[in-house]
Amino acid sequence: MIKNYLKTAWRNLLQNKTTSLISMAGLAVGICCFLLLTTYLINELRYDRFNVNADRIARVAYSYKSPDDKEARYLAVTQTAVVPVYKQQFSEIEDGVRVFNLSGQRPVTVKYGDKLFAEKNMLLADESFFKIFTFKFLQGSALKALSDPSSVIITESTAKKYFGTENPMGKILKVDDNNNLMVTGVIQDVPAYSQIKFDLIANSALDPGTKNLKWNAASNYSYLLLKPGTDLKALEKKMDAYIANVLKEQNRPGVTTTYTLEPLTSIHLKSKALYSLEVPGDIKYIYILGVVAVVLLLLACVNFLNLVTARSAERGREIGVRKVMGAVRGQLFTQFIIEAGIITLFSLAVGMLLLMVCLPAFSVFTGQQLSIETWNTSWLIGALVVLFVVVTFMAGTYPSLYLSAFKPIVTLKGNSSTQSGGNMLRKSLVVFQFVVSVFFIISTLIASNQLRYMQNLNTGINRDQVMVLDIGGISFNDIEAFKNELKQQSGILASTASYDSPVNVRGGYSINSADGKPADFSLSVTAIPIERNFVKTLGIKLVAGNDLDLGDEQQVLDKNYEKRHYSFILNETAVKALGWKPAEAVGKKIGMNGRMGEIKAVAKDFNFTSLHQEITPIALFPEYEWFGKLLIKTSGKNMANTIAAIQTKWKNFYPNKPFEYHFLDQEFEELYKSDQRTGSILTAFTIVTIFISCLGLFGLAVFSTRQRVKEIGIRKVLGASVAGIVGLISFDFIKLVLIAIVISSPLAWYAMHTWLQDFAFRVSIQWWIFALAGGMAALIAFLTVSYQSVKAALSNPVKSLRSE
Repeated sequence: MIKNYLKTAWRNLLQNKTTSLISMAGLAVGICCFLLLTTYLINELRYDRFNVNADRIARVAYSYKSPDDKEARYLAVTQTAVVPVYKQQFSEIEDGVRVFNLSGQRPVTVKYGDKLFAEKNMLLADESFFKIFTFKFLQGSALKALSDPSSVIITESTAKKYFGTENPMGKILKVDDNNNLMVTGVIQDVPAYSQIKFDLIANSALDPGTKNLKWNAASNYSYLLLKPGTDLKALEKKMDAYIANVLKEQNRPGVTTTYTLEPLTSIHLKSKALYSLEVPGDIKYIYILGVVAVVLLLLACVNFLNLVTARSAERGREIGVRKVMGAVRGQLFTQFIIEAGIITLFSLAVGMLLLMVCLPAFSVFTGQQLSIETWNTSWLIGALVVLFVVVTFMAGTYPSLYLSAFKPIVTLKGNSSTQSGGNMLRKSLVVFQFVVSVFFIISTLIASNQLRYMQNLNTGINRDQVMVLDIGGISFNDIEAFKNELKQQSGILASTASYDSPVNVRGGYSINSADGKPADFSLSVTAIPIERNFVKTLGIKLVAGNDLDLGDEQQVLDKNYEKRHYSFILNETAVKALGWKPAEAVGKKIGMNGRMGEIKAVAKDFNFTSLHQEITPIALFPEYEWFGKLLIKTSGKNMANTIAAIQTKWKNFYPNKPFEYHFLDQEFEELYKSDQRTGSILTAFTIVTIFISCLGLFGLAVFSTRQRVKEIGIRKVLGASVAGIVGLISFDFIKLVLIAIVISSPLAWYAMHTWLQDFAFRVSIQWWIFALAGGMAALIAFLTVSYQSVKAALSNPVKSLRSE
């Protein structure tokens, strides 16, 4: 019996090659896209789950708010006292570890023999790190790896880079010219799906500051291993109550500090804390791409369903004859389900082949390390089985029920196309397909518009052609000497130094005294130590006062901190928060974290962090103890020669430091990596959506023109023009697309309006986007059906009417 079903199904598929190929192509592409997106989503959702204790590890996030602050600041870093003190205070905490990003401000210089490396992923951690987190050791012991203060653990790739085929154990690495560290362990490379990434990790003893348990400076990432069954919210309340007493004892009234325990497995996608160890993902993009994956698969099924029901007129007589010969509805249903199953099986096979071909390119496209290995083998097999069953029944059940229900008397008279609901269903499915397509087109246009707006927005900082060199650990005098050499080089317009990158300033400070303010006044600000020509080099506009000069520099070079007098540049937002106008703020005395001085100038508001965030108060001030970035403004002409000249001078001045550079624009774009990645994925799959919809539309156009052959012949005999017939046939489909545009436009507006609320600086949604999307959809639909329309209009009416 089954054998006969299979033979019949195979014969029918071969007799209708066009339909079968269109159905399989649509399903294969839909399945491939579904699996591609699912692979990406699995990779995002599996972050940090490889840790054995993942369900018991939490990161401590920290927020604080002074009485005069508009809102609290939420940070991923905490004070040095958090882990050791809370571990003693609360029985719910089994263990804890502090992690410090040593290369956070600048690459760490590591030397082995005559080899010199600039490491951008080096961490410091307490001895308990490998007891809490799970990383596979190839050499050495997890329990003893960081027990020696001068120990360092390296990854397998780092070991090969440094030592080649030599045994790395016991080798000595010189870090930043003043620390000799012994390799005590080699681990497998850190998984790409870990939010704690490193190439080297050393004992936190390398940073003397970790010995001082402070509550007033946040620079460590704090992770706690909690005992099973710990209530996170209850523990948070205990931690907050404890810190409240500490602040009271330190006479810091009004300052509100809270701690949030973020489960390790939710940090990558759900944390909103600033300054995480990695560029985080976003859970809302997971939801968006999850919906896109399901919709693409659904579209492919709808495409198949539409094509099968469209063929009902041609298969009507076949069904009628079968019923007259004694076939019951159940047998017909089984026959059509088997046909659907064969198409699905072939589509799955082709979809898997496409997946294998597309995954490498998709990995590069998304910036993720994706492969078939991303899947657990049993999960993949299970997913394919479920896909086969679901797609077969989604795409095959209704057509099977629909076709097997035909009445033999009606179908043998040639009226199967008039079966109730068939025509309406096909039109509804076409509308659904184009509702999805137009929705994606509108969403893609708005998302692209927003990303383009962010790239071109005048942020108040001139980022063009600004080279960034990491100079951490180099003295101010050496930096000045190097800068003086650069002045003589053609192609270099100016240079300056700062502690942070100007497009992502991280320093958290407080203005705790100001003219005319009460003694307990406190305003949280972001602040950045700069060199005197910082403002001029980056083109920051001043609305009041004057730029820093040599005199301002001299006042802060005094070794006696108490004698120093600071000149501050505040932005408009900071001055407004202080209750002053820009002109009256100049000359006012303020104190910031023990630094006393006066406001020298007021800068026009500029963006110093992600455009997702509002501009907040910021203070620029000269201080020369430590700079992390050297910013070189170039003309942009003959860049190869300019870079080569800078490199030559660098090697002369700093032979023990690798020459590495990037451009400020690259740092700016890195802030929107997640947005750009999702926008690119959305654009790619919008094209796929349109392709699948057009495949279905093309198939329907084939059947529609075939069914109207005689009508077209009569119209031509009566004098209808080719253009008139093409328009008549095309309009039947175009009007369905117009209905889809009307339905999808408000849905797309609402979805994108909601998405844009996540950006403090955003575009407005313009009417022309909807007009453009609608026009594109209508044009695509017209071009899709026009071939069949023109072919039908040019056919010889004698042939089509011969049988009448």
